[in-house]
Amino acid sequence: MAKISVIKPTKAQIAEAAKWPIWTCEVSAFDWHYDEMETCHILEGQVTVVAGAEKASFGPGDWVVFPQGMDCVWNVTAPVKKHYKFG
Repeated sequence: MAKISVIKPTKAQIAEAAKWPIWTCEVSAFDWHYDEMETCHILEGQVTVVAGAEKASFGPGDWVVFPQGMDCVWNVTAPVKKHYKFG
C-alpha cells in the first residue's frame, strides 16, 4: 500500500491549494478511511496519523498526500486548519 507523503510545498502548490476548501478540527482522535486520494496543505495545528505500522506527523506549512484506500487514525494534538482536495 502507498504511504503518506509529507513534503514542503512549492509556491505554485501553495497558490493552487489556496483555491481549495478549508477544513478545521479541534483536538481529537478519530478513525478515517480514504475512499480516494486526498492532498492537503496544513495551515495550522499538529497532527499524527497512524496507519498500521506507518506513522506520519505534520503541521503548519506541510503538504500531505494520503493514498486511496488507506485506513488510519487521526490524532489531532493542536487544532488543525487545512486546505484540501480529493481525487
